[in-house]
Amino acid sequence: MRRKLAAGNWKMNGTAIALAELEALARAFPSPSVDVLICPPATLLHSAAKALGGTDIAVGGQDCHAATSGAHTGDISADMLADAGATSVILGHSERREDHGEQNDDIRAKARAAMDAGLKTVICVGESLEQRDAANTLDIIGGQLSGSIPDQSTGENLVVAYEPIWAIGTGKVPTLNEIGEVHDFIRARLERRFGEGVGRSVRLLYGGSVKPTNASDIFAVSNVDGALVGGASLKAQDFSGIIDALSKV
Repeated sequence: MRRKLAAGNWKMNGTAIALAELEALARAFPSPSVDVLICPPATLLHSAAKALGGTDIAVGGQDCHAATSGAHTGDISADMLADAGATSVILGHSERREDHGEQNDDIRAKARAAMDAGLKTVICVGESLEQRDAANTLDIIGGQLSGSIPDQSTGENLVVAYEPIWAIGTGKVPTLNEIGEVHDFIRARLERRFGEGVGRSVRLLYGGSVKPTNASDIFAVSNVDGALVGGASLKAQDFSGIIDALSKV
């Protein structure tokens, strides 16, 4: 049985004062019935891990370098994330693919490094509006899955997040049928590549304008095991509504 997961991606938001939101979240969910993960900016990672120490809420990074160390100014290795208290890392987010030109091979190399460091990887896939309108969604997703996910992946070290680029932060959400079609496709691809055991154990998250008001409907869709949440994860009250909805599935 796949355990549900509510993951929050703070992106480039938050300073030390925002740690109070994590403390409020921990008070609201002392023993959550689903997994809860918060991925703050790197500047807050160690402090967030300390603030959530002894709780059932995990922290993760938003990216890592493929190398373990070296002359890579401004970058952070997977080992550094783990040393700071991270248990997971988001990789291949569309904002990394678009803003930094990351390709599938780059993401695959980063994922290998993260898995070697003992981190769970949340690998993101998703299509643009132009690709959706051209009916290329499944081709795009298929290419990202095969190119970005390492062969060493298991249900323990891999989570896949489907985030249609056109729905991130826009308030637009695909229809439930569209979400289901992509999640069913991802599940079938994983089963075909890794076998039914691993393929069925990998958790699939939906991301893109998830809010307390639409979360319940999204979580009822086939093969949706949780959410990767952006803006609505910045405030404990908003994220609590999404966690509550996931807990009731």
